Amino acid sequence: MDKKICYIFGAGEYDDINFEFANGKNGFIIAADGGYKWLESKGIKPGLLVGDMDSLEVVPEKIETVKMEPEKDDTDMAIAISEGLKRGYDCFYIFGGLGGRLDHTIGNIQQIIRLSRMGIQAFLISQRFSATAIHNGEAVFPHGYTGYLSVFAYGGMATGVCEEGLKYLLDDASLYDDVPLGVSNEFTGSGARVSVESGTLLIIWQQNLDKNLPELRWYK
Repeated sequence: MDKKICYIFGAGEYDDINFEFANGKNGFIIAADGGYKWLESKGIKPGLLVGDMDSLEVVPEKIETVKMEPEKDDTDMAIAISEGLKRGYDCFYIFGGLGGRLDHTIGNIQQIIRLSRMGIQAFLISQRFSATAIHNGEAVFPHGYTGYLSVFAYGGMATGVCEEGLKYLLDDASLYDDVPLGVSNEFTGSGARVSVESGTLLIIWQQNLDKNLPELRWYK
């Protein structure tokens, strides 16, 4: 079954990322507050604008808008994700969610962790680094990936961790959320696979925006 993709654009760093990487033809576009500015610069109209609008001088007209009060519990990105979930989307491509303020970057990482535990695919995508998360499942990278890949346990111990097709291999290993054992592995150009039998992994890799994103699978 094809995934229903939701594209979310936040107020983080974009560098020279090209929207053609995720052209939105088969998905729904949400601007999370200041992310609207980047979309506007590319001539792209989102289907929904959410947030407290503190990053916008003028709130655009003729766009469905969910306006929040500045004093709120959730970040603009979390609200955007919630709106995507309400609309039935089960795969999230998040741009402008890395870089910028460190606290918001960590908050966005927490969001993809939460989605992974719901069995929902989510990717934080930037020109320099991208990230995803798996919970009791696997991430399969296609041939051609190069550069570094790092894997971190998140929220306690992760057991039954395997890393295949990479420079350094793991087989049925245990990773801990306070020991960076999985930092700075390397792609070899062949297909690679990272899996975890029990627990949550945060996976971060460099560039490779000209390649397909990894396929995420959850174990039953």
